[in-house]
Amino acid sequence: MPSVKSACIVGAGIAGLTAALALARKGIAVHVLEQAPALEEVGAGLQLSPNASRILADLGLLDALAARWSEPDHILLSSGHMLAPLASVPAGSAARKRWGAPYGVLHRASLQAVLADAVSREPLCTLTTGRRIDTAEDALAIAPADVVIAADGVWSALRKAVPGALPARYSGTIAWRFLVPYGAAPPFLNPRTVTAFLGPQAHLVAYPLAEAQAFNVVALHAHGQAPAAGWSRTGDAAARTRLLGAFSRWHADIRQMLAEARGPLMWPLFECPDGAWTDGRKLALIGDAAHAMTPFAAQGAAMAIEDAALLANRLARTSDTAQALRQFEATRRERVASVRRRGAFNRFAYHARGPIALGRNLVLSLRGPESLAADLDWLYGYRTPE
Repeated sequence: MPSVKSACIVGAGIAGLTAALALARKGIAVHVLEQAPALEEVGAGLQLSPNASRILADLGLLDALAARWSEPDHILLSSGHMLAPLASVPAGSAARKRWGAPYGVLHRASLQAVLADAVSREPLCTLTTGRRIDTAEDALAIAPADVVIAADGVWSALRKAVPGALPARYSGTIAWRFLVPYGAAPPFLNPRTVTAFLGPQAHLVAYPLAEAQAFNVVALHAHGQAPAAGWSRTGDAAARTRLLGAFSRWHADIRQMLAEARGPLMWPLFECPDGAWTDGRKLALIGDAAHAMTPFAAQGAAMAIEDAALLANRLARTSDTAQALRQFEATRRERVASVRRRGAFNRFAYHARGPIALGRNLVLSLRGPESLAADLDWLYGYRTPE
């Protein structure tokens, strides 16, 4: 018999809510504690690749998500200088056929709303907002449980209770996020694709958000000076100047879009180095609290969702909680390391310059769509171990 009958989850973001549902579906009672008075997801859009959407489908959420998202026909890599396509990976119906699950893009708030609605209808789940939690003891005083799951993000307060866990550090990259309404969008933004435009020391990603009737645009560039820790903020004039400078040699249409962006938010990217994710007894970190990563593989949300599914599986299948946490960490560490390596490779390739960029473009020109899709089988075709 499983030793875990109840769980307390700190944080009601994507990681926490997915974990709550996954645990409840295994018969484990869950109490989620959130410090915000209302659920408001930080960020604009996100990509849900098949490895994540498969888990959400298993939780019975696919129809609700499909009503809110777009399924792009292709994932494109294009030149930021010429706006010419460099490579294409089939998505849409091809993703469902190849990887057995869809590739969707949607607003982060939409995913959180779908998760929160499912949690509210789950008899084994309780959600309490407006409660700041700084320690596991704080959490257990409110919601006594057999295990505590810290899903409180990159600035996790509970991380310090895990021996060997490491603090977040600045990645050296700034991301700017803004929306471009469909009616005002330049022609190079395609409503049927996720497109990454590549250039030296910078790249730009754009994809449609159906509910917002707008494109989500994320412009990323290297920035060596570490800004103050925190979430997104409105950049000052100097920061906007640095943004435009990072894209100064790009195509004129992209430069114009960046210059005319309304209300762009500057997002310093922080990541968590490899460290411990559990205390070996009854506390586990998941999602960004455990392994925040830069978005060069577009897998941040997906890794949190995978964490939630595997942790639920492990806790429901053993009478030894400590062993379940060790197994969870060992299995996830290998997977997350592979995704980090892919992100590091993408960063190198996307931001290449000079002869390296020319070589990249030549290699991509020789690769067909199916060949490129096959390179993603290990990532998108992943299935959570039982």
